[in-house]
Amino acid sequence: MELEKIRQTIEKDFSAKNKAREKALIHSRKTIQLSGNAIRSIHRNEIEKAKKMIKEARNKISEAAKGLKGFSDIYYAGFMQNAEKEYVEAEATLALVTGKVLPEPNTLNVGYAQYLNGLGEAVGELRRHILDLIRHGELEKADRLLDSADDIFYLMASFDYPDAITYSLRRTTDTTRSIMEKTRGDLTTAIRQKSLRESISELQEKIKAENK
Repeated sequence: MELEKIRQTIEKDFSAKNKAREKALIHSRKTIQLSGNAIRSIHRNEIEKAKKMIKEARNKISEAAKGLKGFSDIYYAGFMQNAEKEYVEAEATLALVTGKVLPEPNTLNVGYAQYLNGLGEAVGELRRHILDLIRHGELEKADRLLDSADDIFYLMASFDYPDAITYSLRRTTDTTRSIMEKTRGDLTTAIRQKSLRESISELQEKIKAENK
């Protein structure tokens, strides 16, 4: 029996896969770390710093993908998809906050399901930014960003496919809907309060003028 020959063939394949997997894991973890740090920098208005980290994250995930060529079973094991989603979240958050056009999935070289889920995660970050704008009285800008978040939600909701294809997009869409409802409520309250303050101020000015 040629069992030793079979063993050597399998050993070679397993060894190559394991090496590729270990390298890809390192790159994917670094991608997630860089993406998270980039988002934090965006919220601190450290845009240039965020751009550098996102660029580095893009390089890391690209290296991981190259290393897994020929090992599709490892590539689709899950960790690469999670890294792509986090990377998309960072790219989308940067684009939305800075008023740029959202990058397309093929431009980012990520899977469509990861792209959509990443956009959904970005809406959560957008809520945080909108709340900051509300605190600073920038309600018009907050309203424009809410419109952008609306567009993302309707894009996500337009896909009705099994979770095996979309990586649980339905759950992300439900979470996004909840975030949108809360954010719209917060912004509506802020707009009404501003309108009330302006009306009171106008009335006070009118009373002052009449008493002169």
